Amino acid sequence: MASKTAAAKDIITLHGSAAIVSEFFCYAANSILYNRAVYPEESFVKVKKYGLPMLLIEDESVKSFLSNLTSQLSEWLEAGKLQRVVLVIMSKATGEVLERWNFRIETDNEVVEKGVSMEKSDKEIMREIQAIMRQVASSITYLPCLDETCVFDVLAYTDTDVAVPFTWIESDPKLIANPQMVKLHAFDTKIHKVDTLVSYKNDEWDEEE
Repeated sequence: MASKTAAAKDIITLHGSAAIVSEFFCYAANSILYNRAVYPEESFVKVKKYGLPMLLIEDESVKSFLSNLTSQLSEWLEAGKLQRVVLVIMSKATGEVLERWNFRIETDNEVVEKGVSMEKSDKEIMREIQAIMRQVASSITYLPCLDETCVFDVLAYTDTDVAVPFTWIESDPKLIANPQMVKLHAFDTKIHKVDTLVSYKNDEWDEEE
């Protein structure tokens, strides 16, 4: 007698969704730092992730920073308290903000409150993340060249009732006056939806001869 098995479904839990989103941010941050040349090319090692060649920085201080960041973001995501994460690229010499990579997060509060699980294919989530990563990798085609030494910082926007770890400090939003903006693809785990937008300093060169 032929046996029958039910088709396997990809169950997404709150904990699993938080892990997916926080890991995505870590890889996205590495890709931004590489593609925007915040650190030299030789500072990165190539790995495969999301079915794509990805770059991870080998600088121990940056690796530690991003690892701690990923852990904290995952905790906030699982609590449903994280609203937005912004990676800011600034001039090292002047502190002027040149780019803001904005990741806006929408959380299904019912999942947080009731602990229910959702269904979505892992492959579908990966395809959505791939589309974002490809846009980050091609950013040199639509963003101005950063022709000075730059540094980066990360801002996290949380609910007001969140206790801020001592390793985090209050910050101004590091906005750009009259920025140009490019909306990138989004991805959705069915629990957390992440919209991506990059804003950048408008190149003030004059077309007049």
